[in-house]
Amino acid sequence: MLGGMDDTDILGRITALVDEEHGLRERVGRGEVPPAEERERLGAVEAALDQCWDLLRQRRARREVGLDPDGARARSAGEVGGYRQ
Repeated sequence: MLGGMDDTDILGRITALVDEEHGLRERVGRGEVPPAEERERLGAVEAALDQCWDLLRQRRARREVGLDPDGARARSAGEVGGYRQ
């Protein structure tokens, strides 16, 4: 999913995921989404955000030491789980 993305693409994906998260929370507040469904989808959104942030940080770190940022690789949700801003 994240392969072949540059920093701008990754930041765009982060923005879309944050927007989805906010929209989901609003729909739950209005009673449009059951809490169980919310928890499941929020978990997926949070995992995707963790992966995006991790990849972006890897790219930036590689760039800082003179390496090609395209050498960064998306890691699994399990590897980056719990990574928060």
